[in-house]
Amino acid sequence: MRCGAGIEARMVDELAINIDPIQAGGRLTADAMKAVIAYGDGYSVCDNCRKPNRLDYISKPPIAEFHKDIAVWLNMDAARVVPGARRGFQAVAHTYVHKGDPVLLTSLSHYTGFLAVEGAGGIACEIPADDRQIVTADAAAHKIEEVRKQHGRLPVLAFIDHVDYQYGNVHEVQAIAKVAHQYDIPVLYNGAYTVGIMPVDGKSLGADFVIGSGHKSMAAPAPSGVLACTAERAKEVFRTTMIAGDVTGRKFGIKEPEMMGCTLMGVTLVGMMASFPHVKERVKHFGRELENAAVVIDALRSIEGTRVLSEYPRKHALTRVDTTASFDTVAQTHKKRGFFFSGALSERGVTGIIPGATRVWKYNTYGMTQRQAQYVAAVFIGIAQENGLKVT
Repeated sequence: MRCGAGIEARMVDELAINIDPIQAGGRLTADAMKAVIAYGDGYSVCDNCRKPNRLDYISKPPIAEFHKDIAVWLNMDAARVVPGARRGFQAVAHTYVHKGDPVLLTSLSHYTGFLAVEGAGGIACEIPADDRQIVTADAAAHKIEEVRKQHGRLPVLAFIDHVDYQYGNVHEVQAIAKVAHQYDIPVLYNGAYTVGIMPVDGKSLGADFVIGSGHKSMAAPAPSGVLACTAERAKEVFRTTMIAGDVTGRKFGIKEPEMMGCTLMGVTLVGMMASFPHVKERVKHFGRELENAAVVIDALRSIEGTRVLSEYPRKHALTRVDTTASFDTVAQTHKKRGFFFSGALSERGVTGIIPGATRVWKYNTYGMTQRQAQYVAAVFIGIAQENGLKVT
């Protein structure tokens, strides 16, 4: 089936078990699929936009209610939808960071956090991860003092990932936030891999800002995300416009500069709204996800030479492994070289690993049924045995 000239219909998740590390939490629900069809037109949510003419005031469809629900769900005071987590980072950085200001990130932070700091003129100061690839509160405290000595002032903001994109490790975000607040440094909680995946309580974590990704973890179309914050910070990051035209004298009411007036419109927003009831329910069952992740990781660990680079036991479904001493040894002499591995997975109905990768790679079991997890585990073991690798 074609969607247009040269555009084949995408059927990755219909035809295979997709273990791509960044796609697992963003698969649309059936309700979101319906929303994509019904609200695909550009200004489809604006039919009932009335004064004060702002997205988060629209009541039909219930966009205003959705904003309130998101804030309550994350235990924060206010929320806005944004075109991806990165635009949330940008809004916060632009509000608090000025040229030459030091900003805390971590050695495992996503690149978009760095770009947000750069765009605001800030200086990136990384909290190093320890030997386990965990970012600790002690390391954060040490870094803050180091920044004070080096720059003669404290960081103005801290970007902290709860779960990083490289290892899927869970970091000491609550304790780090406590340390940062002792220095009056506001904390941006990056929940790109947690909001919509597992329960998130922003105030309990000590976050001033909670940012999530709709297309990574909330079963929403891309680009979509959420930015929630405390009441104190809402006055700052969600401030309204003060500008006026010098010829016409025009003013723009309650539009918010950091949101560029209205933000996430049409299909991305309504898709996120349609999935929201399902997302609220699924985070309650994160334990099942860890059980399924354990089935697959145990199978990989049983293949001699395979190492788990992420923390173990796993606390998240995104995992990084090193198969240099297992599958990569096969690739050295196989006629398909490194592509034998992704090819063998594809033949068995598993996709999502970068073609040719046999050394260090990531995968994500999020959203699998127990039966699918058992099948994927058997596939890894079967490929290993077929190629002469020892399985214990």
